[in-house]
Amino acid sequence: MSIPSNVLTDLQSRSEAMTTAETSAARRLLWSVRREIWENRSIYLAPLAVAALFLVGFFVSLVRLPASMRAASALAPIQRQAAIEQPYVLAAIMLMAISILVAVFYSVDALYGERRDRSILFWKSMPVSDRTTVLAKASIPILVLPLVTFAVTVATQFVMLLTSSAILAASGMSVGALWRDVPFFEISGIHLSHIVGFHGIWWAPLYGWLLLASAWAKRAPFLWATLPPVAIGAVEKIAFGTSHFGLFLQDHFLGGPVTGGSGGGMSMDMLGEGPWGRFLLDPGLYVGLAVTAVFLLVAVWLRRSRGPI
Repeated sequence: MSIPSNVLTDLQSRSEAMTTAETSAARRLLWSVRREIWENRSIYLAPLAVAALFLVGFFVSLVRLPASMRAASALAPIQRQAAIEQPYVLAAIMLMAISILVAVFYSVDALYGERRDRSILFWKSMPVSDRTTVLAKASIPILVLPLVTFAVTVATQFVMLLTSSAILAASGMSVGALWRDVPFFEISGIHLSHIVGFHGIWWAPLYGWLLLASAWAKRAPFLWATLPPVAIGAVEKIAFGTSHFGLFLQDHFLGGPVTGGSGGGMSMDMLGEGPWGRFLLDPGLYVGLAVTAVFLLVAVWLRRSRGPI
């Protein structure tokens, strides 16, 4: 039994329309993310500025590098590695700290700022839904900023390794110990797990909550973001004498499946040592993502129903 040509044409046109709609939605989301990056240059300028500042200090310290390497070579293997990799750990920690600050301040102002300066009236006239806008803004602290920070961190440490190798070679010293104690590809994997996995995806509920507060507040969004958790913790402590809510927040945002510690001194191990398999199988990840989805749905509803301030 053959299918009439008009039915085939209708099915083909519907399929093409659905494909076009899906592609169009994906393109709108992509362009919305690009717009956020264009309008918030601190997303990439802040990590670059911290990296440049750190490299200036590191280049000055290179005059002491041969002496430091000779002193470290007399230490036990674990202590030697900790001493050699300390500046690389410090660079990663500084970049992670600035990325967290940028992510928090961006999330608090993301939906509040467009209502404050009334630019929401312009953006609502564009063919971009509130859902797409909120998802684009949420992707900045959860994915984009961690990836930018990861790229800047890896590039910074690679420059540090190359310049250190050149100084050691010019001093007649072997560079093998440097590359052995600071394994570049291994520490890059650690950074990816910690920055993208922990400070991005694992902290998604925090950024979702900040976006919700940003969509809700008529003024002082940071206060609205911090007051409810503090109030819940205080009421629990006064009423029941317990701190379960505070301990839960501490465990989720200061613990997590990809954190670890070396037990003494600064080393790459403290930046994250959990495998991705453990990360992806942790129930806390999916609970956090579900909570994030609820926060973002409320933020979408608030953006749709609330006008400029």
